[in-house]
Amino acid sequence: MTENAENSSVKTETYTKIVWTLAWPVVAVNSLQVVNILFDRLFIGSLPASALTGHGGATTIMFLMFSLAVALGTGTTAIVSRAFGAKTRTEYRRANRQGFRLSVVSGFLFAALTWVCALPVARAVLPSTDIAAQMQMVRFIEAYSIGLPAIFVIQCLAGSLRGVSDTKSPMVITSVQIGLHLAFNYLLIFPPRQMGAFTLPGANMGLAGAGLALSLSAWVAALVYTPFVGKTPLGPVSNFKLPDKDWVIRILKVALPACVMSVLRVLSLTAFTLALKQVPDGSTAIAAMSIGFAIESVMFMPSFGLSVAAGALVGQSLGMKDPIRAEKIGWTAAHWAGAVTLALCGPIYFFSFQIADILVDGKIGIITEAAALLRWLCLTEVFFAYAMVLLGAMQGAGDTVRPLWITVFALWFLRVPLAFFLALPVGFVILGPMVSPFGAGMGASGAWIAMSSTQLVQGVLAAIAWQFGKWKTMKV
Repeated sequence: MTENAENSSVKTETYTKIVWTLAWPVVAVNSLQVVNILFDRLFIGSLPASALTGHGGATTIMFLMFSLAVALGTGTTAIVSRAFGAKTRTEYRRANRQGFRLSVVSGFLFAALTWVCALPVARAVLPSTDIAAQMQMVRFIEAYSIGLPAIFVIQCLAGSLRGVSDTKSPMVITSVQIGLHLAFNYLLIFPPRQMGAFTLPGANMGLAGAGLALSLSAWVAALVYTPFVGKTPLGPVSNFKLPDKDWVIRILKVALPACVMSVLRVLSLTAFTLALKQVPDGSTAIAAMSIGFAIESVMFMPSFGLSVAAGALVGQSLGMKDPIRAEKIGWTAAHWAGAVTLALCGPIYFFSFQIADILVDGKIGIITEAAALLRWLCLTEVFFAYAMVLLGAMQGAGDTVRPLWITVFALWFLRVPLAFFLALPVGFVILGPMVSPFGAGMGASGAWIAMSSTQLVQGVLAAIAWQFGKWKTMKV
């Protein structure tokens, strides 16, 4: 082995250690999140089919709000990590404090908006004949909206902690949150039950209980985070004031493209759901999508953890004026995400039907469609892993514009049109009196193919953008 090869090997091992030192607590807690999601679907899967369809429709709202919370936190994290890398303590403490204030205001505003929009959105995305599912969706969203201020605060403070290389504290707090969520689910969804000589309490709230369980556990976690960060290098945030205008502009300069990307991503999912709404047995397809996404989380949660670590480390590296380190860390995290995802895809591909059957209690139509979705996703999930990590790393550098354009192209120029044309037959309504002269009429299978193929495109485009390197020149 030559000296250069030896040095390259040492560097690779060093970057791997750097990435995993920060990533393993995030990956660990995301693994717990997967367990949480699967138990959540297991509890909801025991409810009537209308609850499953209602929850499937609510997925778009939940994904949008969570994505907006993460995107807003991205602005704070990018500034905190860059300042931490440059060792400017006053800067990263103030960034965290101002980000916290902005997250509180945003959380309450989006909570009110979500509550008001619950019924119109349910009527828009679910079949008009399935009134029971629409009402289930509305009750779930109303209960879920109560927790949005807490969810926004959690994403801001957890992101700031990761920006100063603390991923263990968010792991511990999130673990407690997950435990509470499961306990609240058990108590709020089901009626009182007899276990031997004991009667287990239960509120019998059904799907609404699942939404309330999520909200209550989020509020407990937010109330733990707020005083805790005061004991860290980030400093106290509990003395609340409105955020300063100059800091709002500075944070939003980074966060707004990420927020727009989140909105467009979720609107594409809404359009995708509208395509499913028109296929034969649309309610079953929408319910299957929710179950399929829950199982898919097993595959992409490790990538999400590596994405979070890569974003923080890239920001710190640029703060150190070391873009080469930043680039190597991004590739290292992406390669590991691809390898872990590949290892998980095989078992899920071959046992997708059996896994879905566990979650939805023998509802054969939902199980069959969920298994079909999972098999298509498994074929391109590795590319999605690369996209997730490299786009997250670019956002950590403060470059949220290129990820935005990649998302717009992959989802709106490819996924949505493909879903309609592959799923629906010739003559489906495009808009008002306009009808399509094309259409393969493949039903839900066509929609699953569209989703899978555009994952591949996202991964390729993300790799090209990362290699091109424009993210290295971003100012925050």
